[in-house]
Amino acid sequence: MEYTTLGSTDLKISKLCLGGMSFGTSQWMAGREESIKIIKKAIDYGINFIDTANIYSYGESEKIIGEAISGYRDDLVISTKGAGKNVRFLLRF
Repeated sequence: MEYTTLGSTDLKISKLCLGGMSFGTSQWMAGREESIKIIKKAIDYGINFIDTANIYSYGESEKIIGEAISGYRDDLVISTKGAGKNVRFLLRF
């Protein structure tokens, strides 16, 4: 795996990022067990950068990723985005 630094930080991330948009229970998504296998295989291959968002499968993606990375958390970089009606409401304050 090739790595790079994140911006001007000293944070080392894999050049490949695993996207969490397809983790969940919607019709076209990978289910919980399959998603966990995918995440763990990506970690085995050296991917240490995982992206998700609170709207992916209504937050289920973040929960699955959280479960899958148990024991690896100190070795990974997780990026997430906030979107949707609730976040816009919170940003008004």
